[in-house]
Amino acid sequence: MKTTLVLAMTADGKIADVTKSPPTFGSKRDYAHLEAQMALADVILVGSGTLGDGGSAVLVQQPELIQARIDRGQPAQPPQIVASRSGKIDPQLAFFTQPIDRWLLTTKTGAKDWQNPDLFSKVLTCETADGRDIDWEAVKAQLLELNIENICFLGGSELAASLFAANFIDELWLTICPTIYGGSAAPSPVSGTGFSPDTAPKLVLLSADRVEQELFLHYQVQK
Repeated sequence: MKTTLVLAMTADGKIADVTKSPPTFGSKRDYAHLEAQMALADVILVGSGTLGDGGSAVLVQQPELIQARIDRGQPAQPPQIVASRSGKIDPQLAFFTQPIDRWLLTTKTGAKDWQNPDLFSKVLTCETADGRDIDWEAVKAQLLELNIENICFLGGSELAASLFAANFIDELWLTICPTIYGGSAAPSPVSGTGFSPDTAPKLVLLSADRVEQELFLHYQVQK
């Protein structure tokens, strides 16, 4: 199984402004790159906070990418997995009316309010022993049972911290965009409590491409 984190950030390391409004600093080229990575995935993974900020899921829209998925025997849109410890997600979000297969990844407590199959077709419960968090080793086991091999992770920053800590991320595609947001409260790609120099995830740069004013960096996470 391979998990790929795909994100864009400003030149000063922000993924949104202080209001956490949906980012607009990426170019059409960057969005096309995002779609291409999504189209290769068996499932898309996103944190409930990121979903709540945007209100809807990012979809594959390029006809040739959709057709390539269909030719491979995949659904036109990859299923979207929303990760939420608490299961507290607004059922009025536009996300729940989009033409996609929706899955919920949560704890047993978080799953209690989500038994309506019209909202989530699958509810995966993978919790730690104390029931307070998601057990990512258990997640891997469940997804492998469902024949999931390629996961595209789109954020957010709290979830990214948990996934890096659990060695769940294998690759990172990072676009650096020529914008400065600033703001101590503006989110960065990875938040949480942070890592010490000894435990910080280390990356190997696989490629670096400049397209006009943006840099497209591809990293492998050292295990």
